[in-house]
Amino acid sequence: MCVIETTPTIETRRLTLRAPRIEDAPRLARLCNDPDIARMTATMPTPYALEDAEAFIDRCAAADPRKHAPFVIELDGDGVVGGLGFHTKSDGPIEVGYWIGAPFQGRGIASEALVGAMAWAGRDWRRRVVAAGHFSDNPASGVVLCRAGFLYTGEVVMQTSLGRPTPAPSRRMIWLP
Repeated sequence: MCVIETTPTIETRRLTLRAPRIEDAPRLARLCNDPDIARMTATMPTPYALEDAEAFIDRCAAADPRKHAPFVIELDGDGVVGGLGFHTKSDGPIEVGYWIGAPFQGRGIASEALVGAMAWAGRDWRRRVVAAGHFSDNPASGVVLCRAGFLYTGEVVMQTSLGRPTPAPSRRMIWLP
């Protein structure tokens, strides 16, 4: 019998992390069409149209769940407010990234989502090392990563972003359960 793995549902006090669905596309397009969000991520284009959201959801559905785990973040009573994803790069460990839409920032959502996701990654997905990074001009993301148990490696790399005209310094971090 073949068992098909899928992105799980993770629940925290206020949040549900689940696989993106096609009906999320309009909301994702509205939240992601913000240059300030895109410039803090590596792969989010700006502007961000409905077609970009639909293509993202299609890529998530086709991803190998042993190597990639994409989630949308739902806030109780508000619906989708952000995204979080684990992805495997060919040259290193699983890496996690996340974003929260501008109207929902500063409410502890990213920290709560990442803590819940890291508990799942260590306990159920059995990951022993997860990498992350944040652009040096986004120290709030470093705070979120530290709250979830990440430690700075001391490495700073120049990283590209579809939302920036040139590569920018990114501070590298690691999580070991």
